[in-house]
Amino acid sequence: MTKDNREIEAKFYVRDLKAIEVRVISLNAKTISTRAHEINLRFDTPALDLKRAGRVLRLRRDDEIRLTYKEAGKLTAGAHDRREIEFSVGDFDSAKQFIEALGYEAIFMYEKFRTTYELDGAHIMLDEMPYGNFVEIEGGLDKLKPIAEKLGLNWDAAIPMGYFALFEKVRETRRLNFRDLSFENFRDIKVEAKDLGVTIAN
Repeated sequence: MTKDNREIEAKFYVRDLKAIEVRVISLNAKTISTRAHEINLRFDTPALDLKRAGRVLRLRRDDEIRLTYKEAGKLTAGAHDRREIEFSVGDFDSAKQFIEALGYEAIFMYEKFRTTYELDGAHIMLDEMPYGNFVEIEGGLDKLKPIAEKLGLNWDAAIPMGYFALFEKVRETRRLNFRDLSFENFRDIKVEAKDLGVTIAN
């Protein structure tokens, strides 16, 4: 399946992800996918041309394998808006070799546990990251703020950065020397909101 549309989302750093999930369930949200472990590889040229242009080339493995391209985004009414092309592939290793054959290399690996719900025509993603917990709301621009308010999230705390940029921020503030955003790397590191440069939304 190929998806070629605009990704419009708002991301929030939260203290209590379980409380958010309880509220999501109380609103009769539909479960799209139960808690799943994700491995993500982000690719770029040796000169980091994609990063400098604000574009993303990503290979993801969870309950399926997907290849994603994202154009540079813009902030629209507090939400992050950009074109996204995503499709399923059959084999993770073969897809990785294909991308590398085109001259790209994996510059960053990150993992997370994600649970996805649907509410009012939008998706709510509950993300457990190695450096903290986040809620992403993705859907039409008119849906995001009302849903955030239903979940008790402070809209003004929405984060205009992706997980890679947040990792670069915490790597700088905590003077970390590893490349990948893995649970193993952060096993003995306690990350605070100030390390990420974000505001707690709940």
